[in-house]
Amino acid sequence: MERDELASWLRLSLTRGIGDALARRLLSAFGLPDDIFRQSTPALRQIATSAQAKALQDEPPGFADQLARTSQWLAGHESHGGTRRILTLGDAGYPAALLETADPPLMLYVLGSPALDLGATAQALAIVGSRNPTAQGLQNARAFARALAEAGIPIVSGLALGIDGAAHEGALEGAAADALATVAVIGTGLDRVYPARHRELAHRIAERGLIVSEYPLGTPPLAQNFPQRNRIISGLSHGTLVIEAALRSGSLITARLAAEQGREVFAIPGSIHAPQSRGCHALIREGAKLVETVDDVLEELQVVRTPPSTSASETAPDTASESQLLQAIGFDPVSIDALCARTGIAAALLQARLLELELDGSVARLPGGLFQRIGLA
Repeated sequence: MERDELASWLRLSLTRGIGDALARRLLSAFGLPDDIFRQSTPALRQIATSAQAKALQDEPPGFADQLARTSQWLAGHESHGGTRRILTLGDAGYPAALLETADPPLMLYVLGSPALDLGATAQALAIVGSRNPTAQGLQNARAFARALAEAGIPIVSGLALGIDGAAHEGALEGAAADALATVAVIGTGLDRVYPARHRELAHRIAERGLIVSEYPLGTPPLAQNFPQRNRIISGLSHGTLVIEAALRSGSLITARLAAEQGREVFAIPGSIHAPQSRGCHALIREGAKLVETVDDVLEELQVVRTPPSTSASETAPDTASESQLLQAIGFDPVSIDALCARTGIAAALLQARLLELELDGSVARLPGGLFQRIGLA
């Protein structure tokens, strides 16, 4: 992007009182941003208010500094392999799926592999969910994302703690080396990583996927930006899968935006006792497709999956004692006392067997002395 072109789009996006909706109306009426800035006040007043028209005729405060910062960012290179670019509504590479939504962003800042196209998200699936998931929820997110990526479906999420991070990890594990593995849509400027503990994950996404933001460089993690960016997560995707969500959560916002955008909505049910399951149950009541296996999603997306080969050790059944204990645990959190009553096994021996299952990754230890079975089987 040439500096003059960048300057005009950046100025329009930074002009106070001019949101994306008004900017799109101005572009429709007058053409490119430079054409808007050449308009007279009476011409602008046909679409904007007096205050907005005046704002369009003056450079926004701090504009020169932001232009210099953005130009330097575009000219730089990520040490971890990502390249930088900006897509505008006037760019042929702007993702068509996002253009079809009611509120496409004026500008998209993109960091990632130069060989990957944001338009490849047309068959992507968004995976979103709780920032404080159960052990089972984390495993579900990672396993579903891995299997979907193996089937050639890019995973879109928000780089948040919990389900988002697990989904990105699973996608990176499952995608082919030359495929778009995952897209992270963030609520800050692209020169920041939030949360900070996902810095290393963000670097890996930049190497094999894309990181996207609509916010100018330097934008801090403001609370109002995260629900706003959710429309991009759903808008880039063919559908949205919710894995654990409270009744009032950003994940439900994403799912409802997806429904409004005419996209598929999927939800994995959970325990009736878990607060993290109530949002998913509410979505299912409202018409979201109940998901128990990856094939439930692939069927809806009309994608055929080739089952991966498994070794004898991977398909060998549990020993009788492990199988019976896992059956006794069920899929809800359970206490030692309850397990003693169900199995008749002494508490000391039960603790030893639970430790073995925990080390095997079949059981997770939860706060309050509870245990929960994990895994998709």
